[in-house]
Amino acid sequence: MATSGADKPNIRQVAQLAGVSHMTVSRVLNDYPHIKEATRRRVMEVIEELDYRPNMAARALATQKSRRIGVVVESAVEFGPTSTLRAVEFAARASGYAVSSIALRDGDEITPQEAVDNLTAQGIDALCVVAPRSSSVAALRKISISIPVLVVKPDKDPTFLTVSVDQQEGTKLAVDHLVSLGHRDILHLAGPLDWLDARARERAFHARAKAWGIRERPIVVGDWTADFAYDFAMGIRSIPEYTAVFVANDEMAVGLVHGLHDRGISVPDDLSVIGFDDVPLAAHVLPPLTTVRQNFHALGVSAVDMLRAAIEEREIPRVTRIPAELVVRSSTTAPRETGS
Repeated sequence: MATSGADKPNIRQVAQLAGVSHMTVSRVLNDYPHIKEATRRRVMEVIEELDYRPNMAARALATQKSRRIGVVVESAVEFGPTSTLRAVEFAARASGYAVSSIALRDGDEITPQEAVDNLTAQGIDALCVVAPRSSSVAALRKISISIPVLVVKPDKDPTFLTVSVDQQEGTKLAVDHLVSLGHRDILHLAGPLDWLDARARERAFHARAKAWGIRERPIVVGDWTADFAYDFAMGIRSIPEYTAVFVANDEMAVGLVHGLHDRGISVPDDLSVIGFDDVPLAAHVLPPLTTVRQNFHALGVSAVDMLRAAIEEREIPRVTRIPAELVVRSSTTAPRETGS
């Protein structure tokens, strides 16, 4: 069935062709939980056949919901926060929600309070906060917010909904991989420890090193940048005693490999290097980087599912940690022989 002329298909035409009431069509469009799967499928097939597009303004008036999620994202120039924002936007659109976002950057005059006020003034139904620093979460607690709030952070929180890629499991995968190759002396090049993910990876590294009974060296605290790791590598006088480095993100790992190369230290023959994130270039540096992949798509879907459940006063999904994945490439191998 197709419409002709300038007429656009409406909800009653969908209902008539699907053999259901217009209220049932409305419930399918709003993901009402108690619709039979066969009915839902039939309605969606008709919607696709007619190329029906629901009137979002009318839906908002009917439900008293704007179907809009606000996102405050800090340090949006970094790979993790940027990827999380894109994933939330994609998942929201797929669910029929729009997204309004505000990025907070170092040196900006806008405060977290002003960012939240700006978004709530737009009538958002829920707020997602990608705030990687502990100080940002502390500031958020001081703001009175009357809508559901989800914070992307590695630990559960008594105040907010939370979801994240499992940082502890990702770190465990990295350390276990190095140990399986035979490494027993591993250095951790950490991210800034006021970042919640960096702190989670640092703690998990120490816990896993202790569990394996391997040597625990003092960590090196970086700033996420390749330049920092390059400079660190250039300061190494000779091949170090440790045989592997677990680096808290791929950008620093790439800088480290570059610096080691310029110092005449071979990766992985002299020193194995493993990163975290699996940025697009990780597979194309030399040597291709072994790393831990974060599934940002699944993170965005989970965040939006949780917020929608809160908006629609349904049971909140229990999945709050997204599994990480080890990606083995060429920057890790068995350790050099002692004394070589």
